[in-house]
Amino acid sequence: MIFTRWSAKLPGTQRRAAARSDRAAPRPAPGTPAAPPAAAPAPPAEPAAADGAPSAPTAATTRSVPAARAGHTDPAPSQDRVPATLPPTVDALSVHDILGTIPALVAVAYGPEHRLAYVNGAYAAVFGPRPAGHTAREALPELDALGLLPLMDQVLRSGKPRTVKSRKVPGGDRTRDGYYTFTCTPIEVGASGPAPDPEVACVAPHKGVLVFGAEVTDQIESAERLRASEALQREAAVTLQRSLLPQELEQPDDLCVAATYQPGGTDAAVGGDWYDVITLGAGRTALVIGDVMGRGVRAAAVMGQLRTAVRAYARLDLPPHEVLQLLDGLAAEIDASQIATCVYAVHDPNEGRLVYASAGHLPILVRDPDGTVRRAAEPTGPPLGTGGWLHTSGSVPLGPGSSAVLYTDGLVERRDKDIDHGVEALERAFAGAAGAPDIVCDRLLRSLGITATHDDDVAILVLQHPARTGHDAELFHNAALELHGGTEAAPRARAFASGVLASWRFSPELHDLGVLAASELVANSLQHGTPPMRLRLRRTDRRLIVEVTDGDDHLPRRRRAEPADEAGRGISIVATIASSWGSRRTPGGGKAVWCEFALPRG
Repeated sequence: MIFTRWSAKLPGTQRRAAARSDRAAPRPAPGTPAAPPAAAPAPPAEPAAADGAPSAPTAATTRSVPAARAGHTDPAPSQDRVPATLPPTVDALSVHDILGTIPALVAVAYGPEHRLAYVNGAYAAVFGPRPAGHTAREALPELDALGLLPLMDQVLRSGKPRTVKSRKVPGGDRTRDGYYTFTCTPIEVGASGPAPDPEVACVAPHKGVLVFGAEVTDQIESAERLRASEALQREAAVTLQRSLLPQELEQPDDLCVAATYQPGGTDAAVGGDWYDVITLGAGRTALVIGDVMGRGVRAAAVMGQLRTAVRAYARLDLPPHEVLQLLDGLAAEIDASQIATCVYAVHDPNEGRLVYASAGHLPILVRDPDGTVRRAAEPTGPPLGTGGWLHTSGSVPLGPGSSAVLYTDGLVERRDKDIDHGVEALERAFAGAAGAPDIVCDRLLRSLGITATHDDDVAILVLQHPARTGHDAELFHNAALELHGGTEAAPRARAFASGVLASWRFSPELHDLGVLAASELVANSLQHGTPPMRLRLRRTDRRLIVEVTDGDDHLPRRRRAEPADEAGRGISIVATIASSWGSRRTPGGGKAVWCEFALPRG
């Protein structure tokens, strides 16, 4: 910089400081040639255009060093310092070199026929070299096979980019097929030279499409492995779920039952829905349905434990609310984080009622013989596992000709509607669903729109108490005798049992066994029970049932009688001669002791 040019503008103090600095600078020794001035840095070379013509000056070549601000001086350049050079700008980079070095597939086509102008090395490595100047349909048949030519037409007309994802490209001689995501982008090149090919039917500016293919093979294969793993886990959960459900429902004498279970769609994890039918003896049947609030193998495992516990508690022949009370404590012990809902109901053909208790579950629907559908009313307690609640039992009539349906929330719950709307829709569907229980299950699924892609598990249990007529009615009989205390009660009971069994035309052997069982049960009740007492004989198409009830709630148990004991053998005799026996407490206080004899088939 020439200081004398600026010296007139410097204040006196600054001029003197500059003079002192000039005197302090080292001077060359006499006879020593002066050092040549530093050469100015050469300007960067101008890039050439694709057609060989020089391009317009770039910002790097036209930019000048800014002048010093007024009132300031630049320090003299030191001999040891190298003048700084400006880095090249994007304008100085070659697009051809960039596209040729990236690993993605690149093809450039111009004009309405998409005549090929360029493919990079990665594209040629996958599909082979392609001749320029030909239409894409001729030169790029792979794009036609991938369905990209219509997309390129859209891009050229609309001027907006389009993308197709995960298109499979056959591997050919390669070790594996590849997957690519292709993006078609509109491009426009100014009239800096002739058209890319004499056959390109367009005028400048040249409009075309740049096809960019990014390989996503690793991502696709990872996603496929993940889906395969999820499918295996789902299959394991569904297999576990189905193995824990009843493989074949028990069929009671007085009810027709059917159930169905459908897991959620393929993208949903299996839940913990379950159902069960348990014959309790003396013609009584327990019906259970429940739902564990969770998904996957864990929910299925918890469901299996609860179902097993329900069957064990049912063998105690307890009232429904006491079964749920026991199940509530067990659910908290199994997994405090898992909550389950459940309905436990018992049907007694002698009473013609369905006694039930609910732990946070949806209401039972009952259809009367005239087609009227109604919901079983309260009581309903909180879900299992919450604790601190005393469950209670309710009842609803279920006589001959009536039906009932127990279900889980997957049947009626929708994300965009209140669950009451779903229950109402189920009521309407149940009112018109005629036929056998298995047919009713299918019709309810179709009416509620449950398909294989439904996003939640569904369990349905349908039971019917048929009204029997004709020959079937001849196979079902009831007879009862009120017993009054005294020495004459036992002989009257034996005479009653003998006359009834003879009228039902049983074989002599079964007749004698039935009379003996009735005599022993009545004697046991007379000795250990309290009034009122009743002897009931019931015949179904499969068994003979003998039952004695009294007002004492002490349940008998089978024990070994010593040779000197005068009592204690009645229950042992009954257990020996009968197919099965049991006892339970009755709702109004007291107990019932019963035994069954299987009828010969034929």
